[in-house]
Amino acid sequence: MDQTTPQSQSAIVIIGSGLAGYTLIREIRKLDKAVPITLVTREPGYFYSKPMLSTALASKKEAAQLISTPADGMAAQLEMTVIGECDVSSINPSARTIQTNKGEVPYGKLVLALGADQIRLPLQGSAANEVITVNDLEDYARFRTAITGKKKIAILGAGLIGCEFANDLVLGGYEVDVIDLASQALGRLLPEVAAQELQGKLSAAGVRWHLSTTVQTIDRQGNSLQVTLANGNSISCDVFLSAVGLKPRVELAKATGINTGVGIQVNRVLETNIENIFSLGDCAEVDGLVLPYVMPIMQAARALALTLIGQTTSLTYPAMPVMVKTPALATVVSPPAKGAQGKWSTTPVEGGLEARFESPDGKLLGFALMGTATAQRSTLTKELPPILT
Repeated sequence: MDQTTPQSQSAIVIIGSGLAGYTLIREIRKLDKAVPITLVTREPGYFYSKPMLSTALASKKEAAQLISTPADGMAAQLEMTVIGECDVSSINPSARTIQTNKGEVPYGKLVLALGADQIRLPLQGSAANEVITVNDLEDYARFRTAITGKKKIAILGAGLIGCEFANDLVLGGYEVDVIDLASQALGRLLPEVAAQELQGKLSAAGVRWHLSTTVQTIDRQGNSLQVTLANGNSISCDVFLSAVGLKPRVELAKATGINTGVGIQVNRVLETNIENIFSLGDCAEVDGLVLPYVMPIMQAARALALTLIGQTTSLTYPAMPVMVKTPALATVVSPPAKGAQGKWSTTPVEGGLEARFESPDGKLLGFALMGTATAQRSTLTKELPPILT
Protein backbone atom coordinates (compact mmCIF):
# COMPACT_ATOMS: atom_id res chain seq x y z
CA MET A 1 0.00 0.00 0.00
CA ASP A 2 1.31 3.43 -0.96
CA GLN A 3 -0.14 5.22 2.04
CA THR A 4 1.10 4.64 5.56
CA THR A 5 -1.60 3.15 7.74
CA PRO A 6 -1.52 3.21 11.52
CA GLN A 7 -0.55 -0.13 13.01
CA SER A 8 -1.73 0.64 16.52
CA GLN A 9 -4.72 -1.29 17.82
CA SER A 10 -6.06 2.05 19.08
CA ALA A 11 -6.60 3.18 15.48
CA ILE A 12 -10.05 4.12 14.27
CA VAL A 13 -10.75 3.11 10.67
CA ILE A 14 -13.81 4.52 8.89
CA ILE A 15 -15.07 3.14 5.60
CA GLY A 16 -16.94 5.80 3.64
CA SER A 17 -16.25 9.48 2.90
CA GLY A 18 -19.79 10.83 2.82
CA LEU A 19 -21.36 13.22 5.31
CA ALA A 20 -21.52 10.49 7.98
CA GLY A 21 -17.85 9.51 7.77
CA TYR A 22 -16.45 13.03 7.66
CA THR A 23 -18.81 14.41 10.32
CA LEU A 24 -17.77 11.60 12.63
CA ILE A 25 -14.08 12.39 12.10
CA ARG A 26 -14.69 16.08 12.83
CA GLU A 27 -16.51 15.16 16.05
CA ILE A 28 -13.68 12.81 17.11
CA ARG A 29 -11.09 15.53 16.48
CA LYS A 30 -13.00 17.94 18.73
CA LEU A 31 -12.49 15.42 21.54
CA ASP A 32 -9.14 13.79 20.72
CA LYS A 33 -6.43 15.31 18.53
CA ALA A 34 -4.08 12.34 18.74
CA VAL A 35 -6.00 9.10 18.12
CA PRO A 36 -4.91 7.67 14.73
CA ILE A 37 -7.72 7.82 12.15
CA THR A 38 -7.73 6.27 8.69
CA LEU A 39 -10.50 6.94 6.17
CA VAL A 40 -10.93 4.32 3.46
CA THR A 41 -13.17 5.26 0.54
CA ARG A 42 -13.93 4.09 -2.97
CA GLU A 43 -14.39 7.76 -3.91
CA PRO A 44 -11.35 10.08 -4.25
CA GLY A 45 -11.84 11.27 -0.64
CA TYR A 46 -12.83 14.87 -1.35
CA PHE A 47 -15.55 16.50 0.74
CA TYR A 48 -18.73 17.82 -0.85
CA SER A 49 -22.28 18.42 0.29
CA LYS A 50 -24.41 15.59 -1.12
CA PRO A 51 -27.71 17.42 -0.40
CA MET A 52 -26.59 20.10 -2.90
CA LEU A 53 -26.74 17.61 -5.80
CA SER A 54 -30.46 18.23 -6.18
CA THR A 55 -30.12 22.05 -6.12
CA ALA A 56 -26.85 22.71 -7.96
CA LEU A 57 -28.31 23.49 -11.39
CA ALA A 58 -30.37 26.49 -10.27
CA SER A 59 -27.43 27.77 -8.22
CA LYS A 60 -25.32 27.49 -11.42
CA LYS A 61 -22.75 25.15 -9.92
CA GLU A 62 -20.99 22.47 -11.95
CA ALA A 63 -20.14 19.14 -10.29
CA ALA A 64 -16.50 20.14 -9.67
CA GLN A 65 -17.61 23.36 -7.94
CA LEU A 66 -19.46 21.33 -5.28
CA ILE A 67 -16.15 20.00 -3.91
CA SER A 68 -15.38 22.17 -0.91
CA THR A 69 -12.10 20.46 0.09
CA PRO A 70 -9.93 17.94 -1.81
CA ALA A 71 -8.75 14.71 -0.15
CA ASP A 72 -5.29 15.98 0.77
CA GLY A 73 -6.88 19.08 2.31
CA MET A 74 -9.18 16.92 4.43
CA ALA A 75 -6.25 14.74 5.50
CA ALA A 76 -4.25 17.79 6.60
CA GLN A 77 -7.19 19.57 8.22
CA LEU A 78 -8.26 16.54 10.28
CA GLU A 79 -4.78 15.05 10.79
CA MET A 80 -5.65 11.64 9.41
CA THR A 81 -4.78 9.22 6.62
CA VAL A 82 -7.08 9.12 3.56
CA ILE A 83 -6.90 6.04 1.33
CA GLY A 84 -8.96 7.06 -1.69
CA GLU A 85 -10.23 5.06 -4.70
CA CYS A 86 -9.95 2.01 -2.50
CA ASP A 87 -12.39 -0.93 -2.54
CA VAL A 88 -12.86 -3.02 0.60
CA SER A 89 -13.32 -6.71 -0.21
CA SER A 90 -13.59 -8.22 3.27
CA ILE A 91 -13.34 -7.67 7.03
CA ASN A 92 -11.53 -10.05 9.38
CA PRO A 93 -12.95 -9.33 12.86
CA SER A 94 -10.67 -11.77 14.69
CA ALA A 95 -7.49 -10.26 13.20
CA ARG A 96 -9.06 -6.78 13.24
CA THR A 97 -8.10 -6.05 9.65
CA ILE A 98 -9.86 -5.06 6.45
CA GLN A 99 -8.73 -6.34 3.07
CA THR A 100 -8.66 -3.81 0.22
CA ASN A 101 -7.37 -3.55 -3.34
CA LYS A 102 -4.54 -1.47 -1.84
CA GLY A 103 -3.57 -3.99 0.82
CA GLU A 104 -4.52 -4.86 4.39
CA VAL A 105 -5.53 -2.15 6.86
CA PRO A 106 -5.51 -2.93 10.62
CA TYR A 107 -8.06 -1.36 12.94
CA GLY A 108 -8.74 -1.00 16.64
CA LYS A 109 -12.31 0.14 16.06
CA LEU A 110 -14.00 -0.03 12.67
CA VAL A 111 -16.89 2.18 11.51
CA LEU A 112 -19.05 1.32 8.51
CA ALA A 113 -20.32 4.57 6.99
CA LEU A 114 -21.07 2.94 3.65
CA GLY A 115 -24.09 4.99 2.62
CA ALA A 116 -26.87 3.76 0.38
CA ASP A 117 -27.48 3.07 -3.29
CA GLN A 118 -30.30 4.43 -5.42
CA ILE A 119 -32.91 1.71 -5.93
CA ARG A 120 -33.06 0.70 -9.59
CA LEU A 121 -36.39 -0.70 -10.75
CA PRO A 122 -36.24 -3.46 -13.39
CA LEU A 123 -37.55 -1.42 -16.34
CA GLN A 124 -38.39 -2.90 -19.74
CA GLY A 125 -37.57 -1.61 -23.21
CA SER A 126 -34.65 -0.95 -25.54
CA ALA A 127 -33.47 2.10 -23.53
CA ALA A 128 -33.80 0.58 -20.04
CA ASN A 129 -29.98 0.69 -19.79
CA GLU A 130 -29.99 4.46 -20.43
CA VAL A 131 -31.76 5.25 -17.13
CA ILE A 132 -29.60 7.54 -14.96
CA THR A 133 -29.46 7.62 -11.16
CA VAL A 134 -27.63 10.28 -9.15
CA ASN A 135 -26.12 9.12 -5.89
CA ASP A 136 -22.72 10.81 -5.70
CA LEU A 137 -20.68 13.56 -7.29
CA GLU A 138 -19.42 11.41 -10.15
CA ASP A 139 -22.99 10.33 -10.98
CA TYR A 140 -23.99 13.98 -10.90
CA ALA A 141 -21.19 14.95 -13.29
CA ARG A 142 -22.43 12.27 -15.73
CA PHE A 143 -26.01 13.54 -15.35
CA ARG A 144 -24.97 17.12 -16.08
CA THR A 145 -23.12 15.95 -19.21
CA ALA A 146 -26.19 13.96 -20.30
CA ILE A 147 -28.59 16.93 -20.00
CA THR A 148 -26.30 19.50 -21.65
CA GLY A 149 -28.00 20.78 -24.79
CA LYS A 150 -31.16 18.79 -24.03
CA LYS A 151 -34.64 20.06 -23.14
CA LYS A 152 -36.91 17.37 -21.73
CA ILE A 153 -36.22 15.35 -18.58
CA ALA A 154 -38.48 12.63 -17.16
CA ILE A 155 -38.14 11.71 -13.48
CA LEU A 156 -39.37 8.45 -12.01
CA GLY A 157 -40.22 9.14 -8.37
CA ALA A 158 -42.18 11.95 -6.70
CA GLY A 159 -40.49 11.58 -3.33
CA LEU A 160 -38.04 13.96 -1.68
CA ILE A 161 -35.22 13.64 -4.24
CA GLY A 162 -37.56 13.49 -7.25
CA CYS A 163 -39.37 16.69 -6.21
CA GLU A 164 -36.11 18.52 -5.45
CA PHE A 165 -34.60 17.56 -8.82
CA ALA A 166 -37.85 18.49 -10.59
CA ASN A 167 -37.80 21.97 -9.05
CA ASP A 168 -34.10 22.43 -9.78
CA LEU A 169 -34.48 21.35 -13.41
CA VAL A 170 -37.46 23.62 -14.20
CA LEU A 171 -35.52 26.52 -12.65
CA GLY A 172 -32.71 25.56 -15.02
CA GLY A 173 -35.05 25.91 -18.00
CA TYR A 174 -35.88 22.24 -18.61
CA GLU A 175 -39.27 20.67 -19.31
CA VAL A 176 -39.90 18.11 -16.57
CA ASP A 177 -42.31 15.18 -16.28
CA VAL A 178 -42.58 13.37 -12.93
CA ILE A 179 -43.99 9.83 -12.73
CA ASP A 180 -45.01 8.01 -9.54
CA LEU A 181 -47.16 5.03 -8.61
CA ALA A 182 -48.48 6.98 -5.61
CA SER A 183 -51.44 9.32 -6.01
CA GLN A 184 -49.50 12.31 -4.66
CA ALA A 185 -46.05 13.83 -4.30
CA LEU A 186 -44.08 13.06 -1.10
CA GLY A 187 -46.51 10.26 -0.28
CA ARG A 188 -44.54 9.12 2.78
CA LEU A 189 -44.16 12.58 4.24
CA LEU A 190 -47.14 14.80 3.49
CA PRO A 191 -50.90 14.65 3.99
CA GLU A 192 -52.90 14.85 0.75
CA VAL A 193 -53.91 18.54 1.07
CA ALA A 194 -50.29 19.62 1.61
CA ALA A 195 -49.09 17.44 -1.27
CA GLN A 196 -51.63 19.07 -3.58
CA GLU A 197 -50.35 22.49 -2.52
CA LEU A 198 -46.77 21.50 -3.40
CA GLN A 199 -47.85 19.88 -6.67
CA GLY A 200 -49.75 23.04 -7.60
CA LYS A 201 -46.73 25.29 -7.03
CA LEU A 202 -44.41 22.94 -8.93
CA SER A 203 -46.97 22.70 -11.77
CA ALA A 204 -47.01 26.50 -11.96
CA ALA A 205 -43.20 26.38 -12.20
CA GLY A 206 -43.49 23.97 -15.15
CA VAL A 207 -43.55 20.40 -13.74
CA ARG A 208 -46.00 17.94 -15.35
CA TRP A 209 -47.30 15.15 -13.10
CA HIS A 210 -48.13 11.53 -14.01
CA LEU A 211 -49.37 10.05 -10.73
CA SER A 212 -51.06 6.73 -9.87
CA THR A 213 -49.16 5.10 -12.73
CA THR A 214 -45.75 3.68 -13.52
CA VAL A 215 -43.40 3.04 -16.43
CA GLN A 216 -44.20 0.09 -18.67
CA THR A 217 -41.40 0.48 -21.21
CA ILE A 218 -38.69 2.95 -22.11
CA ASP A 219 -37.46 2.82 -25.70
CA ARG A 220 -34.95 4.69 -27.82
CA GLN A 221 -36.56 6.43 -30.82
CA GLY A 222 -33.94 8.35 -32.76
CA ASN A 223 -32.67 11.22 -30.61
CA SER A 224 -35.30 10.84 -27.91
CA LEU A 225 -36.67 8.34 -25.43
CA GLN A 226 -40.26 7.15 -25.59
CA VAL A 227 -41.67 6.34 -22.14
CA THR A 228 -44.89 4.29 -22.18
CA LEU A 229 -46.89 4.47 -18.95
CA ALA A 230 -49.12 1.80 -17.44
CA ASN A 231 -52.14 4.13 -17.85
CA GLY A 232 -51.67 4.11 -21.63
CA ASN A 233 -50.13 7.58 -21.94
CA SER A 234 -46.64 8.16 -23.23
CA ILE A 235 -43.93 10.78 -22.67
CA SER A 236 -41.11 11.81 -24.97
CA CYS A 237 -37.92 12.92 -23.20
CA ASP A 238 -34.20 13.38 -23.79
CA VAL A 239 -32.97 12.03 -20.43
CA PHE A 240 -34.64 9.71 -17.92
CA LEU A 241 -33.71 10.08 -14.23
CA SER A 242 -34.74 7.46 -11.67
CA ALA A 243 -35.19 8.71 -8.08
CA VAL A 244 -37.34 6.08 -6.38
CA GLY A 245 -35.51 5.79 -3.07
CA LEU A 246 -32.42 4.48 -1.33
CA LYS A 247 -31.25 1.01 -0.34
CA PRO A 248 -28.65 0.82 2.48
CA ARG A 249 -25.38 -0.85 1.50
CA VAL A 250 -25.31 -3.98 3.62
CA GLU A 251 -23.38 -6.52 1.49
CA LEU A 252 -20.00 -6.07 3.20
CA ALA A 253 -21.62 -6.32 6.64
CA LYS A 254 -23.59 -9.44 5.66
CA ALA A 255 -20.47 -11.15 4.33
CA THR A 256 -18.75 -10.41 7.67
CA GLY A 257 -21.54 -12.02 9.74
CA ILE A 258 -22.96 -8.69 10.93
CA ASN A 259 -26.72 -8.66 11.50
CA THR A 260 -28.67 -6.75 8.86
CA GLY A 261 -32.33 -5.90 8.32
CA VAL A 262 -33.20 -3.00 6.06
CA GLY A 263 -29.81 -1.59 7.09
CA ILE A 264 -26.79 -2.64 9.19
CA GLN A 265 -28.30 -3.33 12.59
CA VAL A 266 -26.69 -1.53 15.51
CA ASN A 267 -27.55 -1.00 19.18
CA ARG A 268 -28.00 2.37 20.83
CA VAL A 269 -24.22 2.93 21.02
CA LEU A 270 -24.13 2.18 17.26
CA GLU A 271 -22.17 -1.07 17.69
CA THR A 272 -23.01 -4.07 15.54
CA ASN A 273 -23.27 -7.63 16.89
CA ILE A 274 -19.50 -7.93 16.26
CA GLU A 275 -17.36 -6.25 18.89
CA ASN A 276 -15.46 -3.13 17.81
CA ILE A 277 -17.43 -2.74 14.56
CA PHE A 278 -19.85 0.20 14.45
CA SER A 279 -22.06 1.81 11.83
CA LEU A 280 -23.83 5.13 11.18
CA GLY A 281 -25.43 7.12 8.40
CA ASP A 282 -27.64 6.00 5.53
CA CYS A 283 -26.54 2.36 5.87
CA ALA A 284 -27.28 2.00 9.61
CA GLU A 285 -30.48 0.72 11.24
CA VAL A 286 -31.00 1.86 14.85
CA ASP A 287 -33.93 0.27 16.69
CA GLY A 288 -35.55 -0.52 13.35
CA LEU A 289 -35.06 3.06 12.08
CA VAL A 290 -33.11 4.00 8.96
CA LEU A 291 -33.11 7.81 8.71
CA PRO A 292 -31.20 9.03 5.63
CA TYR A 293 -31.27 12.71 6.55
CA VAL A 294 -28.68 15.26 7.66
CA MET A 295 -29.86 15.85 11.26
CA PRO A 296 -29.90 12.16 12.33
CA ILE A 297 -26.39 11.78 10.88
CA MET A 298 -25.13 14.74 12.95
CA GLN A 299 -26.78 13.38 16.07
CA ALA A 300 -25.30 9.89 15.53
CA ALA A 301 -21.81 11.28 14.79
CA ARG A 302 -21.72 13.23 18.07
CA ALA A 303 -22.73 10.19 20.12
CA LEU A 304 -20.45 7.73 18.32
CA ALA A 305 -17.40 10.03 18.57
CA LEU A 306 -17.71 9.93 22.36
CA THR A 307 -18.12 6.14 22.36
CA LEU A 308 -15.06 5.62 20.13
CA ILE A 309 -12.78 7.59 22.46
CA GLY A 310 -13.95 5.59 25.47
CA GLN A 311 -16.94 7.61 26.76
CA THR A 312 -19.73 5.17 25.89
CA THR A 313 -22.74 7.26 24.86
CA SER A 314 -26.22 6.06 23.95
CA LEU A 315 -27.78 7.67 20.87
CA THR A 316 -30.96 9.70 21.29
CA TYR A 317 -32.97 11.26 18.50
CA PRO A 318 -34.97 14.41 19.27
CA ALA A 319 -37.70 15.42 16.83
CA MET A 320 -35.82 16.31 13.63
CA PRO A 321 -37.86 18.07 10.92
CA VAL A 322 -36.78 17.61 7.31
CA MET A 323 -36.45 20.60 5.00
CA VAL A 324 -37.59 19.87 1.45
CA LYS A 325 -35.46 21.90 -0.98
CA THR A 326 -38.27 23.07 -3.30
CA PRO A 327 -38.01 26.84 -3.83
CA ALA A 328 -41.43 26.77 -5.55
CA LEU A 329 -42.87 26.24 -2.07
CA ALA A 330 -40.72 26.17 1.08
CA THR A 331 -41.65 22.97 2.92
CA VAL A 332 -40.64 21.57 6.32
CA VAL A 333 -42.01 18.23 7.46
CA SER A 334 -41.73 16.10 10.60
CA PRO A 335 -43.76 12.99 9.77
CA PRO A 336 -45.44 11.05 12.60
CA ALA A 337 -43.78 7.79 13.68
CA LYS A 338 -44.75 4.73 11.66
CA GLY A 339 -48.02 3.34 13.02
CA ALA A 340 -48.79 6.45 15.11
CA GLN A 341 -52.47 6.75 15.99
CA GLY A 342 -54.08 10.05 15.06
CA LYS A 343 -55.11 12.16 12.10
CA TRP A 344 -54.01 15.10 9.99
CA SER A 345 -55.73 18.49 10.06
CA THR A 346 -54.74 21.33 7.76
CA THR A 347 -55.11 25.08 8.17
CA PRO A 348 -54.43 27.53 5.32
CA VAL A 349 -52.51 30.61 6.43
CA GLU A 350 -51.69 33.68 4.36
CA GLY A 351 -48.94 32.59 1.98
CA GLY A 352 -48.79 29.03 3.28
CA LEU A 353 -50.29 26.00 4.95
CA GLU A 354 -49.97 24.39 8.38
CA ALA A 355 -50.77 20.68 8.72
CA ARG A 356 -50.77 18.98 12.13
CA PHE A 357 -50.91 15.26 12.92
CA GLU A 358 -52.44 14.89 16.37
CA SER A 359 -53.18 11.91 18.60
CA PRO A 360 -56.79 11.25 19.69
CA ASP A 361 -56.05 13.17 22.93
CA GLY A 362 -54.73 16.20 21.02
CA LYS A 363 -50.93 15.69 21.32
CA LEU A 364 -48.87 16.87 18.36
CA LEU A 365 -47.10 13.87 16.77
CA GLY A 366 -46.07 15.36 13.42
CA PHE A 367 -46.41 18.38 11.17
CA ALA A 368 -45.97 19.76 7.68
CA LEU A 369 -45.38 23.49 7.21
CA MET A 370 -45.43 25.27 3.86
CA GLY A 371 -44.64 28.79 2.69
CA THR A 372 -44.94 31.40 5.45
CA ALA A 373 -45.98 28.69 7.95
CA THR A 374 -42.38 27.36 7.98
CA ALA A 375 -41.71 30.17 10.50
CA GLN A 376 -43.47 27.93 13.04
CA ARG A 377 -40.85 25.19 12.70
CA SER A 378 -39.00 25.78 16.00
CA THR A 379 -42.17 26.32 18.03
CA LEU A 380 -43.86 23.14 16.80
CA THR A 381 -40.70 21.03 17.01
CA LYS A 382 -40.60 21.71 20.78
CA GLU A 383 -44.07 20.16 21.08
CA LEU A 384 -43.10 16.92 19.35
CA PRO A 385 -42.07 13.76 21.24
CA PRO A 386 -38.47 12.57 20.69
CA ILE A 387 -37.94 9.86 18.05
CA LEU A 388 -35.55 7.86 20.30
CA THR A 389 -35.07 8.50 24.01
